[in-house]
Amino acid sequence: MPSASTGPRCSRVTARLAAAAAAAVLVLTGCAGGNEIEAGGGDDRFISGDGSATAFAAGDRVDAPEVAGTTLEGDEVSLDDHEGEILVLNVWASWCGPCRSEQPVLDEVHTEYSGLGVDFLGVNIKDDETAALAYQDNMGVPYPSLYDQPGEVPQAFRDTVPPRAIPSTLVLDPEGRIAARVIGATTYGQLTGLLDDLVVEYGFGDPEERPRVAEQEAEEAAAAEESEGTDGKPSGEDGS
Repeated sequence: MPSASTGPRCSRVTARLAAAAAAAVLVLTGCAGGNEIEAGGGDDRFISGDGSATAFAAGDRVDAPEVAGTTLEGDEVSLDDHEGEILVLNVWASWCGPCRSEQPVLDEVHTEYSGLGVDFLGVNIKDDETAALAYQDNMGVPYPSLYDQPGEVPQAFRDTVPPRAIPSTLVLDPEGRIAARVIGATTYGQLTGLLDDLVVEYGFGDPEERPRVAEQEAEEAAAAEESEGTDGKPSGEDGS
């Protein structure tokens, strides 16, 4: 089960954090609106956010809480494991329709930025473990996810993102600080825009030179179509 605590990361927080947190609360009050969705009946009601994104300037970033736990595959992992790299932390559940819709975007960005100092970690909340594993398998998710049935990780980030907003995405810089957030399903252009600035800021490479999954897939599709069109017809013959 994931755990969250205030440790060395939080000890560096100054009076500026209090002001930033207060401003974040005001912003989130306006952003948390959305369609209410229910998980498994009962009182587990969540909000599908509007996809609003916020990037925090380097001087305004606050330390992420200490989070550690076990992945759906049973491996121990913590946010500290990703120190020195950019981390995309995505909160999801198998019963969440917007989560399913945004998954191809996350997979595409994960592939394109893997050589630019960027890694991904999912956080599966309020979910049946079997259903979550089936989701990962069926969707072909290429990165691990913490299994956080109680929803402790979103609670730890409650000063930045409403705990009941799902999906939600946090981007942590290589120093373990919160650099950006998205409340609701993210888009390709939105997420790559947030990452590009960080990749350049930390000198991890030129994001413009990254491989483009969509372009590669289009080229492969064109090559396959061309191959099918000439299949069985030797060069120079019309097949008659």
